[in-house]
Amino acid sequence: MNQDEQRLALFIDFENIAIGVRDAHYKKFDVNLVMERLLEKGKILVKKAYADWTRYADYRRKFHESAIELIEVPQKSIGGKNSADIRLVVDAMDLASQKGHINCFVIASGDSDFSPLVSKLKENGKHVIGLGVKNSTSELLIDNCDEFIFYEDLVRGQAAIPKIADVSDKVQECFALLVDSILALRRENKEILWGSMIKQTMQRKKPSFNEEYYGFRTFSALLEDAEKRDVIRLKKDQKSGSYLVVGFGDKEQFGGREALKTVGDRNIAEATRAPETTEGESGEGTPGAPKRRRRRRGGRGRGKGEKTGEPQTTEIGALEADDDGDDDDDSPFGDEWAGIPTEPGEMDAWSEEGKDRSGGEPASAGAVDSEDDDEWS
Repeated sequence: MNQDEQRLALFIDFENIAIGVRDAHYKKFDVNLVMERLLEKGKILVKKAYADWTRYADYRRKFHESAIELIEVPQKSIGGKNSADIRLVVDAMDLASQKGHINCFVIASGDSDFSPLVSKLKENGKHVIGLGVKNSTSELLIDNCDEFIFYEDLVRGQAAIPKIADVSDKVQECFALLVDSILALRRENKEILWGSMIKQTMQRKKPSFNEEYYGFRTFSALLEDAEKRDVIRLKKDQKSGSYLVVGFGDKEQFGGREALKTVGDRNIAEATRAPETTEGESGEGTPGAPKRRRRRRGGRGRGKGEKTGEPQTTEIGALEADDDGDDDDDSPFGDEWAGIPTEPGEMDAWSEEGKDRSGGEPASAGAVDSEDDDEWS
């Protein structure tokens, strides 16, 4: 037995489910939908349904065919209002304490009275799945379960597999079971889909499954034929030689489903998509090019503490000049000239200030050496 496989116990409060199905205007409760969904999760070892079966005699046959044990509970006038609930709780707790190998409990009911049972099962290390009809299920019960399955989702989830050309009805049935099993594993968040894992799921869904019955000598031959007919896509593991299912084939044939992902594989769309850039974020308008930054010149500006023994200072205007958040110089002459006034009225005051500091005439704002001219030309 696979140690990672879940081993389930199913307990059905059928009267609650039947009332919910009736109020939701479904014709009849289909227990096969429930069984198929739970078989995707693991092996169902215990199956019990609680009700006054004299009132639901038309369900007996279907439940017997699914190997569900029918627990007879007297009517309310005889056994009391909560007799079915109490019986279910006692059996669930007894099973949890006696059968340690059962690690998942499924409570099919919408009654909030089962919320303490759910809490106690989780306290004992059990995974608890709830199942019920949406409009007749308590929010308290939904929130308390590890997972909750709505019956409406099971009904909507029924999808027919399209007819595959040039194959017999028997092989068509086999491929339908194959695709359904792959989708079931994806619903259970299985990332790596080994061929052996898919076969185990197919056998859980249909215990009589045997690839030889459908004309294939091995299960690998079945997978190869499915790939040949564009049903699935395969990848061979180099070490073990086993097959991995990495996607479906014809997207139109299978409803446009996306290719399956495997661990370590990147989505093709993400891997081939070029990084988005804008002209303002790249040099010369080339996508992905690094931003070009101007070279800053070192040294001191002319007329600013040149050979006077005074520490190098920066005009306040130079600190305020580059306030637009970029790396470019707002001064027309570069960083070292960032404090020079450019208005005519301010030039005289600046010139006199330069005389006081250097003892001579300051260089004019236009006296930029040839190297500077080349840089800004």
